[in-house]
Amino acid sequence: MRLLTDLCEVDGALTRRAASRIPPGVGKVLSAVEETAESSKLWCGAAAVMAWKGGWRGRRAAAAGMGALTVAQLVSNGLCKQLADRPRPPAEWIPHDEVADRPDSSSFPSGHTAAAVAFTAAVAPTWPVAGALCAVPAALVAVERVQSGAHYPSDVAVGAAIGLAGAWLTRRVPALFLRHWP
Repeated sequence: MRLLTDLCEVDGALTRRAASRIPPGVGKVLSAVEETAESSKLWCGAAAVMAWKGGWRGRRAAAAGMGALTVAQLVSNGLCKQLADRPRPPAEWIPHDEVADRPDSSSFPSGHTAAAVAFTAAVAPTWPVAGALCAVPAALVAVERVQSGAHYPSDVAVGAAIGLAGAWLTRRVPALFLRHWP
């Protein structure tokens, strides 16, 4: 039980620090990237460009990315948020006006981060350059979720783990299925 208490204290301290230490100009960039990623618009756009301009590799990367994103969203938003009713960080911890623009759903886990990491991690093995390019906004989304007061760092970490698991499943399950199909 002490470990959980310590984790909550560290989570709170990191949240307060992230919310107060990001310069306002950087906060605006983070918000713009997060707004673009809202409802997976950024990742759908990236997948469309990959499929359009990337030939067979682009289509394969886009399909893997969108498949992983779907799995991650189902797990994070469809399952975990329904089971965990964790409140968002307290508004008084966040010294800027972005705290007013956060959702009412459970804080745990970060669905934005799960989607961003899932898409990026699924794209990277097929098209490493595209994966590296996607990693930049994915990291910015993760930082923004804590900086804006929408999530605790542990929410973002678990969201990232769900994203990685979604990418792994998307890449491995078809091969396992085909191997064991009679």
